[in-house]
Amino acid sequence: MGRTVGVEEELILVDPLTRRASPRSQQVLKYAAESGLAGHDVLDHELFRHQLETRTPPCSDLGELRDHLWAGRRAAAVAAAGVGLGTAASGAVPIESGEPRPTRDDRYLAMIETYGEIARPGGTCGMHVHVNIDSDDEGVSVIDAITPWLPVLLAISANSPFHLGRDTGYASWRSQSWAQWPSAGPPERFGSAQAYHDVRRRLVASGAAADDGMLYFDARLSRNQPTVEVRIADVCTDLEDAVLMAALTRGLVERAADDDAAPRDAAWRAELLRAARWRAARFGLADRLLDPVTGELEPARQVVESLVRHVRDQLDDNGDTDLVGTGVDRVLAEGGSARQRAAHERSDGSLVAVVDELVLRTNAGPTAP
Repeated sequence: MGRTVGVEEELILVDPLTRRASPRSQQVLKYAAESGLAGHDVLDHELFRHQLETRTPPCSDLGELRDHLWAGRRAAAVAAAGVGLGTAASGAVPIESGEPRPTRDDRYLAMIETYGEIARPGGTCGMHVHVNIDSDDEGVSVIDAITPWLPVLLAISANSPFHLGRDTGYASWRSQSWAQWPSAGPPERFGSAQAYHDVRRRLVASGAAADDGMLYFDARLSRNQPTVEVRIADVCTDLEDAVLMAALTRGLVERAADDDAAPRDAAWRAELLRAARWRAARFGLADRLLDPVTGELEPARQVVESLVRHVRDQLDDNGDTDLVGTGVDRVLAEGGSARQRAAHERSDGSLVAVVDELVLRTNAGPTAP
């Protein structure tokens, strides 16, 4: 069995009457705790009060991970329903919902005071995948190796075409909005754990990050766990898409760790990393992507298939090959952003219908393997 993997998901609290994001996470968490709701301990607040976070324990088996993801979503839905709300997994808030209200937390309030208007992207919702590592040295080696592949994961997860009442033209508006943070985005190759920690210290000293938790690299060393934390993905509406992302992310980390003694490919320039990330955000899987192997624009299907080949041995070893094959076919046919736009078209341009479908799909439960 492969390395353990854990997932954090950020969800939107939805008013079922207006379909607007509702800033009532504190009431939801209070209800969950006071009612003794099963699973309330996996729920937490986020930067803004219209968000709710769920988290899984580390799992070696993806069937077990699926069960924990579903338990977290069910706990969130039941707690939200306890105060008259629903939950939706979307990278951005589709309907204009007024001024976002920050959680009453000294750290969050200080972040908004320090970073001003760019703190608003904190209201978007991502998915963070943690894969265990043996040491910081191994983790930084992994980050260096997987960074060119991360835009492919973004394209697969892209799930935020609508934001505050408008079609942004992007498959993942969340990633573009989030990139405004001064510590966000794809890092260049570090080369060693010492170099990583030197960059970390200097970013904090500069004020670009208030603390280690604000190192918003697309992949980073977790500050609290012995893991590489891959943060590039939009939260996935469909539970099976979240499991697919976990499988591919673990495969990438394991391939990089297995290849630790092998010669590295030439480092990608920061400009090209940003270009690859932008194309993934703009088009998702609907156009061409920068291939991490050739550096050239190739059809999205071809690049995704290249990713699967890259981690084939790890998928086979973990028993994840069939799961990934089925999942890749599904998202290439229609990914999260395409599903949102399809709901929009079917309803003659109604964002209310988009939100209704997001709530339904978020809480639809696992598909039988």
